[in-house]
Amino acid sequence: MPVPHDIEAERQLWDAYAGSAFKEDADPVFCWSQYRGHGPGPELLDDPATVLELGCGTGRAAAFLAQRGVEVTGVDLSPVMVANITQRWGHLGARFVCAEVLDHLRRRTETYDAVFSIFGAVWFTDPERLLPLIAKRLNPGGVLVFSHPPAIPGAYGPQGMYKGGFAGPAMFTYRYSYEPADWTRLLLTAGFTDPDVRVLDAPEPGHIGTLIARAVVA
Repeated sequence: MPVPHDIEAERQLWDAYAGSAFKEDADPVFCWSQYRGHGPGPELLDDPATVLELGCGTGRAAAFLAQRGVEVTGVDLSPVMVANITQRWGHLGARFVCAEVLDHLRRRTETYDAVFSIFGAVWFTDPERLLPLIAKRLNPGGVLVFSHPPAIPGAYGPQGMYKGGFAGPAMFTYRYSYEPADWTRLLLTAGFTDPDVRVLDAPEPGHIGTLIARAVVA
């Protein structure tokens, strides 16, 4: 049974996150993992002319691609974050949209060479609803790439996550964690081919790795 997402409440959570995460002096950067300079880079997207980022957050990855001539659109739920990153990165040609990703993908008709999410909306949205919509928005041969922390052993599927510590207003959302084999099944069911889902080890033994998934539409 789907978990009861309250989009307006989650919007408030991500607005609060925007207040602490956005840094005016930050530089564009593209890294799939939480360890800067570790692991693969934008080459996983192949050589796209058009790209959609789901849950673009601080916009740094979108800005990185825009600097290299890619036509990039970022979607984020937080109007605070979208206003900040439009002002910060809009001059590079990156376009940012404030929307809930499922609604955006249903309503829009644009297609892209690549769709990606770095610790973004793919982690926070029901994949059984999200992945088929992404497949429809990709051009033939287009790629989906996403990353997020690997699932904690024994804890799979939708899981509640409070913002910050365990005190104060109860602001929470849901994240969706699966093992690579389950992500592979979900991607195949949604119409993707050649899924490659694996966990990249952290640069230091025993630290949290990064799940990276890549799949193609025919």
